Amino acid sequence: MSTKKKTLFSNFNPVTKSEWLEKVNIDLKGADFNKKLVWKNLSAINIQPFYNTEDALSYLKNTGENAQALVNYRSIKVTAADEANALALKAEEEGMNGLVFQLDETCSPSELLKGINLNTTAIAFVITPNTIAFATDFFAYAKNNVTDTSNLKGYFDLGMVSNYVTTAKLDPQVFETLTKVMTLGKAFSNFKCVTISGTTFLDSGANQVQEIAYTLNALVYVIEQCEAQGVSAESVFNSLHVQLAIGSEYFVEMGKYRALNSLLHKIAETYGVSKIDYTLTAKTSVWTKSVTDAHTNMLRATTEAMSAILGNVDGILVDAYDSEFNAASDFSSRISGNITTILKEESYFGKVSNPVDGSYYIEEVSTQIAQKALDLFKETETKGGFVAAFEKEWIQEQIAEIRQEKIKLISQRRLPMVGVNKYPNLMETVNAKVLSSLPENHLKVLTPRRAALEIEALRKISEAMVGEAGKRPIIELASFGNLTMRKARAAFAYDFMGVSGFNVWQEQSYESAELAAEASAKSESRVVVICSSDADYEVNALPFVKKFRALNRDKVLLLAGNPVAILDDLIQAGLDGCIHMKSDVIDTISKVQNKIQKHINSSAVKS
Repeated sequence: MSTKKKTLFSNFNPVTKSEWLEKVNIDLKGADFNKKLVWKNLSAINIQPFYNTEDALSYLKNTGENAQALVNYRSIKVTAADEANALALKAEEEGMNGLVFQLDETCSPSELLKGINLNTTAIAFVITPNTIAFATDFFAYAKNNVTDTSNLKGYFDLGMVSNYVTTAKLDPQVFETLTKVMTLGKAFSNFKCVTISGTTFLDSGANQVQEIAYTLNALVYVIEQCEAQGVSAESVFNSLHVQLAIGSEYFVEMGKYRALNSLLHKIAETYGVSKIDYTLTAKTSVWTKSVTDAHTNMLRATTEAMSAILGNVDGILVDAYDSEFNAASDFSSRISGNITTILKEESYFGKVSNPVDGSYYIEEVSTQIAQKALDLFKETETKGGFVAAFEKEWIQEQIAEIRQEKIKLISQRRLPMVGVNKYPNLMETVNAKVLSSLPENHLKVLTPRRAALEIEALRKISEAMVGEAGKRPIIELASFGNLTMRKARAAFAYDFMGVSGFNVWQEQSYESAELAAEASAKSESRVVVICSSDADYEVNALPFVKKFRALNRDKVLLLAGNPVAILDDLIQAGLDGCIHMKSDVIDTISKVQNKIQKHINSSAVKS
């Protein structure tokens, strides 16, 4: 008797998507499926909670290839050639296979690159002065120091896009310079002379769709200007280097790079170019970094690098975790380089061919980003193209709208940033000099900035208050009643109010609301947060507030929760406000600071 092997679960019928949805809707108990489970990100992409083989996905073409020879770049600011050369040699010793020199002054390529192996190390330059003279010397030096011209890898970044969008001034000579540099570097097929950098868009608050679309609009503008100089679109595409910043939305960022790869090929086809040879690098963003609890920037940089590598980039530039407030140290520079090295060599991210291909989720995200970016690209072109739209401030307005929405989500803590608006490090002391004041919005230009600047401005005010008063204001959590709820609300208040930079005491529990009111009113704290259950609030919140205000009129008194039915009575009795899941952290802490400052000022006048 013959027997056939049966696969595991062969006795079970496959579960259809409709059956999954039926079960989900039962578990939701009438709640709206789209509101509860469908994630809508700021690129207006609706991401479903699950995908399966029934989802009819149209996969994008030309999404890129996972780079086996991923370039791990380190940025070096050049103030003196010999010092920069020493840093470059050290970077090579530490395993870096790419160097980005930021040139603010003229220097000799031979001095700058002395001892660097141009056959194995990619070299890039962000140039402002004497571009043609430097490029002439560099290519002459490279010709004598590579075994084959195809070995020279890297790029020139003349700042055509980034300089324009941050100053609203376009150098009329830049395209003439660019075409001369392209001619000088024509023999080096793998060295790219046309850099289109879209990092400023994301670092100014743009979403993924905007970043891609406006970068492509800038590319079309550059192609038009090069054609006016007698350079073909095919030559531009084959000398093209594109750089984008990396945001914090892990899977969406993967889709972004895949979408860009696909759209680059589509745009090339409109110029009659069927095969293009370009490089794509990713740079960790300024937008996602913080100066408070700065070591979390290492974690952010790690997930950002992972997204970019899985999105099929050719190179990664990871900024030092403390670069936003400090000159990079040997330690922070080494750590930034190690991130990509570990991902590539130990996590095998650069050794597995296109690992995300075929993932329903990422394929769907990539397709949606590509389509929306193409639509926005076309809309921008109908407004006259990149420069015309920017001169009309239309691009800036579109980005400003998304930026304000992101800031709102951060302030409401719906967009969490560890160490900033969630889980602040209360043991940390921050030098006020590294904290930013409230930023000014200049609609005419784009200004790269951190997402947390508004919260940093609050912290800066707190630090100024500490200097003025000679001590850090204390926040007291006064709890009573139901054990579970008072603990939960005290934990929430501890996290919420910790953003202020004040000294938040651990929860103080009392046997009754009356004892809590009396003790907290007489303590040395500046702010008191009432923590208990809704049921306890109905009975005891109003007596607490009245008792507290009878003893102390100056302290800030808040309540953790949102007892809507009795809130008006509580406010009338002297409650300053509530903190809960829908509270705005910037607005709340700003009001707390204002009241404390008024008390400090009035005390100074009396004395």
